[in-house]
Amino acid sequence: MRLFILAGKRLAFLVPQLIAVSLIVFFLVRLLPGDPAVLISGQFATQEHIQEVRSQLGLDKPLLEQYVLYVGNVLHGDFGMSWRTSQTVIADIKQRLPGTLELVLISTFLCVALGIPLGIWTAVRKKGIVDKVLFGYGMLAGSIPDFWLGLILIFFVFWKFRWLPGPIGQLDPMITNPETVTGAIALDALITGNWVAFKSAVLHLVLPVATLTGVNMTLVMKNVRLTMEEALESEYAEYARALGLPPIVRLRYALRNSLPPVVTVVGILVWYLLGGAVLVETVFAWGGLGQYAVESVVYSDYAPLQAFVLFAAVFTMAVFLVVDLVYYALDPRVRA
Repeated sequence: MRLFILAGKRLAFLVPQLIAVSLIVFFLVRLLPGDPAVLISGQFATQEHIQEVRSQLGLDKPLLEQYVLYVGNVLHGDFGMSWRTSQTVIADIKQRLPGTLELVLISTFLCVALGIPLGIWTAVRKKGIVDKVLFGYGMLAGSIPDFWLGLILIFFVFWKFRWLPGPIGQLDPMITNPETVTGAIALDALITGNWVAFKSAVLHLVLPVATLTGVNMTLVMKNVRLTMEEALESEYAEYARALGLPPIVRLRYALRNSLPPVVTVVGILVWYLLGGAVLVETVFAWGGLGQYAVESVVYSDYAPLQAFVLFAAVFTMAVFLVVDLVYYALDPRVRA
């Protein structure tokens, strides 16, 4: 029962947060250089035609009135049209969202699956060669941007050695897309048994996933190491050692008490990965939601950009709601 009360309290903050986000992004987007009416009309359009387009888009109205109309449309499920794709924003998001979630979720899984064991290893085996190598890797990964690493991987893995396909999207152009089930190409190919498309989709996933994982895994690894070191040096760990409990048992107790902070870090990691996917998708021509947002900024396409920010806000809030609930379940001190 208390878990549902906690979830209800967190959800109660969702509406004012979304209102604040929509208000900020609406007015900030209008500060972008470029006039959508001019871009839509073309460089040889007359002022009369540009003004007509501006009137059709509602850009000739006061900003506050534009915002009220925008909120009213959003409440009815209308996020507007993209003048670049000539589709509704909802249709574009449905088409591009699965590819972005595929990158984010696979990268999150690998960051956790690799970062936790490596963090435990370095906490237990200090001053070894592995510890030094991982320390160097952590310093390097924390100082390089993800898009730069993506370009380096493309240069060596694709251009120099031809080990993996180049940055041309989610599938080889000569291979037909699998039947749509979830929208994620690799998963759809697996579900429908299209092994040719599945192999191609997996190979195209390797470099962007490696880029996101390589840069962001250190967040999990360093946090696990820090919390494990504190747990292994705590009073209950010393008491367990005095009782003669095996090292594996003491390690299990320490890991159990280290999990709540790690869960919080994983929530932050998912947020980082969603932001990192914006530029990584552009580098690899992924065709996901991140690349859609970048193109919207470049071409002053207001509606998709506003929708992306709102989606990112909802996604982030949902992730941290799950983090809060898991933290509540793991840490008895929160339930006290």
